[in-house]
Amino acid sequence: MLLALSEIRRAKARFTALALAVGLLVFLVLFQQGLRDGLITQFIGALRNQSAPVLVYGEQARQNLEGSQISPDQQAAVAGMEGVARVGRLGEGTFTVSTPVTRAESDPDDRLIDAVIFGYDLDGPGAGLGAPTTLTAGRLPTATGEAVASERNRDEGFDVGDVVRVEPAGLEITVVGVATDVNYSVAPTLFTSWNTYAEARRVRNPDAVDVYPTVLALELADGVDEGDALARITALEGVEALTRQQAVDASPGVAAVSQSLNTVIGLLLLTALLVIGLFVLIITVQKASALTLLRAIGARRSTLVRALLTQTSLVVGAGVVIGSVLLALLAPAASSIGVQFRLGQVLGMGVVTLALSLLASWAAVRRVLRIDPIAATTTQGLLR
Repeated sequence: MLLALSEIRRAKARFTALALAVGLLVFLVLFQQGLRDGLITQFIGALRNQSAPVLVYGEQARQNLEGSQISPDQQAAVAGMEGVARVGRLGEGTFTVSTPVTRAESDPDDRLIDAVIFGYDLDGPGAGLGAPTTLTAGRLPTATGEAVASERNRDEGFDVGDVVRVEPAGLEITVVGVATDVNYSVAPTLFTSWNTYAEARRVRNPDAVDVYPTVLALELADGVDEGDALARITALEGVEALTRQQAVDASPGVAAVSQSLNTVIGLLLLTALLVIGLFVLIITVQKASALTLLRAIGARRSTLVRALLTQTSLVVGAGVVIGSVLLALLAPAASSIGVQFRLGQVLGMGVVTLALSLLASWAAVRRVLRIDPIAATTTQGLLR
């Protein structure tokens, strides 16, 4: 330990440069992870953060919420299945709306925006299934014409007390609460009562008589095997049952976004591996004469290897701290795209980076292990 620290003190510039390089790479990886999680949340946050543990889609939808529809017969069949404790209706649709902010715009083209509306049952056997679970202000809707909005869009006219109008008929929905991470398809999102959702559907299609649920929100009975229950429900004609996580993973765009950004993250980690490995190897080569002399006066291979790995761990640890501080400072400015400082993610990144650094040091460790003490007795050995 003392050997490692004394060398770091003598070569502050070298080790500081490595720590800064590692810190920048750690920051980039954490930023990309935050960007990935933020984009995915904006796509499917509403599904992930709603209360129903199981969702039943129309089979023809191919696990796409936008294309799903459940008929009354299918709803009755699912509700009658053994192991199903409660069934609620959950509707979803994209509507043209105006808000206090957009209605103040002078340009008519800016007065209307698209918003996603989810409708769930406020009473009956399925009451509350499909409600948002991440409320941060206000309350859940308790009557027709009330809604919880996505917190990300508060400044766009979706704050508590704002009135959102479904156009062109002007159906008014009052925001009574806001919840975090409940956007869907990267659009402002409202969770409201089933009756309000049905009225909004009729605003968009005045000829509609019956409004069918987009999916069914289910709660299974205690002790029921989830896999077996989902298989039995899926065996019914025209429906497919998914857990909440399965519904999230199957949503359009999620896999593509995740794969693209995971590739970038993987390349950054590979870059970190190469940078650390090359830097440690170069330093080891440069001090080969000193290491040879240490071996000649009795220093053990294990002592030199421990010093090398200690130096690497300390420098990489400093780099992780630098990257984490950079993220903490810049995350508030990037919160609009979903980048956040998550302690668990930072700690996980630190462990991964440290493991990569020890792996990257393998070439340098092998070079230390190959040092022959007898080489210190020759001029050639001292200069090697």
